[in-house]
Amino acid sequence: MKNKLTLLLSVLTFLLAHSAPLKAEKLLEKVESPYNTIYIYKQTPYITLAFGHKSRRYVESRRNPNDLTELPVEYTKSFTIGMAYPKNLNSFLMIGMGGGSTSWYLHKSLPKAKVVAVELDPEIVRLSRKYYGFKQNGKQSENFTISELDGRMHILRKKQKHDIIFVDAYRGQFVPFHLMTKEFFTLAKKRLSKGGVMVQNIEPSTMLYDSAIATISSVFDHVDVYRGGGNIVAIAYDGEKKSIESLIDKATQLQETHKFRYALPDLIQKRAMLLDYNAKTKALTDDFAPVNMLKTIKTHNKKHK
Repeated sequence: MKNKLTLLLSVLTFLLAHSAPLKAEKLLEKVESPYNTIYIYKQTPYITLAFGHKSRRYVESRRNPNDLTELPVEYTKSFTIGMAYPKNLNSFLMIGMGGGSTSWYLHKSLPKAKVVAVELDPEIVRLSRKYYGFKQNGKQSENFTISELDGRMHILRKKQKHDIIFVDAYRGQFVPFHLMTKEFFTLAKKRLSKGGVMVQNIEPSTMLYDSAIATISSVFDHVDVYRGGGNIVAIAYDGEKKSIESLIDKATQLQETHKFRYALPDLIQKRAMLLDYNAKTKALTDDFAPVNMLKTIKTHNKKHK
């Protein structure tokens, strides 16, 4: 019952954060790309990049152009917990750049680390550069690069190893099926350095949650989950199970060294149990990945008065 209540609260938070329009905002730009209908809204001081319109709007990124290390969208703060897991913090890959809030935060927090942000839609890259900017002292940083490519194609073609691979490739409620299969996670695992981890954003309100956890668990030894607003952030890794005490100890050391804006030890307190996870759920594969069907079945089967 407690897990179900927690899930319900998470769903309500997610809907409020991702669907409800803001008040007193101004539409700055609307763009039709090959992949999305993109809207740029301003509500001082924030600029929001969203797909869809009005009640069917899905926020992809919300940033303060005067303070680019602020993370206004709650789950992106939980994404940074991944830094407490790997052996090293030298290289990060972000699949699904969006407005670049998380990837830029990583870059500014650890400027010596290499950060690669992958984004399929060139219009999102253009709009993010236009409204948010990715420059320091007027120049593009050599340690922050953008790859305009499909996320799976990027890791297939690029053989670099990364300490953390982040996956946040939602398009509203749509999840690209090829970024949610056993084959994808197996390929991504090959691009992790020794002791590296994967960090995955999961929307928990539908049957997709069970399938996502089952699929990641079929590739990695362990999956830890953290609350992030209405989302769940899953961190997958191999080797020995990491206790919350050991993670807090490491996070404390990192916090003292790097002075992260969002304190890692505090964020780790968001660690949660797997929400009503059905361990018998079948892993998704390239030839069986009905991702969006899993998101709609539960809604369709609800009783309507």
